[in-house]
Amino acid sequence: MKKIELSDVKLGAHYERIRPQFRARVIREKERRRVQVGDAVSLHFENRDTVLFQVQEMVRIEHITEADKVQHEIDTYNQLLPGKGDLSATLFIEVTDADQIKPVLDRLQGIDRGRKVFVRFDGQRVAGVFEAGYSTDVKLSAVHYVRFPFTPAQMERFAAAQDVAVVIEHPGYKAEAPVPPRTHAALIADLAAR
Repeated sequence: MKKIELSDVKLGAHYERIRPQFRARVIREKERRRVQVGDAVSLHFENRDTVLFQVQEMVRIEHITEADKVQHEIDTYNQLLPGKGDLSATLFIEVTDADQIKPVLDRLQGIDRGRKVFVRFDGQRVAGVFEAGYSTDVKLSAVHYVRFPFTPAQMERFAAAQDVAVVIEHPGYKAEAPVPPRTHAALIADLAAR
């Protein structure tokens, strides 16, 4: 997928003029790319627009105008873009009851290590590979970045698959959720992007 470049980022008043329409479009895109897996985990599959939106919003919130600082944000968020043959997602552990945050995070400790999160299709599974540095042996972050690296043959089978799901197989959390057709179509396009 094409990386975000400095010329893609709009600053100040220019972004404010386009923000309402851009934000509405990206919110629709994010809804289409979200898969709720069980009661406490969701995956939001990233693409160029979702990542560009994150850059734009960070630049806006932080009032960043210097080109080198904007470039730093771009470089940071470009890491979330799927590479060739990858799907890329942000995994959220979502707990709304404040009293349950620690127990749920403790129960999910280690979800980011080993083979515990998969995309399953036509009897095949592609294991998620988590970005390091978001947890320790005693503390788990509620946000993780995960890649699903596909082989060319898996990409082909995924595109033709009728039954696609996200599966979590963790000792403290077992769940799966079907990937809706509109999400599947978006992910096929991601895998095909250069």
